[in-house]
Amino acid sequence: MNSPKLLLGLIGAGIQQSLTPAMQEQEAAAQGLRAHYQLIDLDRAGVGVEALPTLIQAARIMGFAGLNITYPCKQAVIPLLDELSDEARAMGAVNTVVFRDGKAIGHNTDGSGWAWGFTRALPGADLSRVVLLGTGGAGSAIAHAALRLGVGRLTLVDTEPVRAQALADSLNALYGAGRVSAGSDAAAALAGASGLIHATPTGMAKLPGLPLDAALLRPDLWVAEIVYFPLETALLKAARARGCKVSDGGGMAVGQAVGAFELFTGRPADPARVREHFLGMVAERATS
Repeated sequence: MNSPKLLLGLIGAGIQQSLTPAMQEQEAAAQGLRAHYQLIDLDRAGVGVEALPTLIQAARIMGFAGLNITYPCKQAVIPLLDELSDEARAMGAVNTVVFRDGKAIGHNTDGSGWAWGFTRALPGADLSRVVLLGTGGAGSAIAHAALRLGVGRLTLVDTEPVRAQALADSLNALYGAGRVSAGSDAAAALAGASGLIHATPTGMAKLPGLPLDAALLRPDLWVAEIVYFPLETALLKAARARGCKVSDGGGMAVGQAVGAFELFTGRPADPARVREHFLGMVAERATS
């Protein structure tokens, strides 16, 4: 007798190119599970975040096991949930919802997904002084994760200084006064830094280019990227050319998927298998 089909989905705007459905469905199949992953694209439906209450209620009624949540819904979904994980509460954002025992529980795997990929790509990296470029949803989650990994001093750089300062204030309150500062001058922040984390959309196929002056990169600076399409961004190319050790954005994408799969199914994913599948899809898309 076939096992019940696991219903999963992603709620967000402009998500038709997401690789998440294939990653989740293929890992489920490899473990003998039947899964259907549905894209719930607000742009395609012609609605905005105001549709979230209806969508969350519909997912409850239809017996969904869980949902991934992306822009612009990561904060707006919180009041619709019954519980939050400690990580989601600290970050003030949710990217994964699990339906269990009649409750909708919010989690955040952005930070843990980044940390999973980073520690595998750059084990033993110098975490003494790190610059984080970009303090939006992903950047905020990564800031928490970086401090939990043991970053000594974290400097937030953003084109919106007020947003960066607000995040710095909240991080200092949680992780210790003076560990986090904010500014808008990347050159000043990178002077003497041991590592750079890039968490803006710059470098994506639809937004090509460098997020900062390549002359600021030096061989003793490691560079971590969150953009994964293309996997080899302009920033990573420039960093490699200058002798920097790097971590590509694929690590975070795979780490997020691995974390979400376990939350949805209660089973650990096979990270090597998920990464192999992910890399195959990225390569196929790059040639299509």
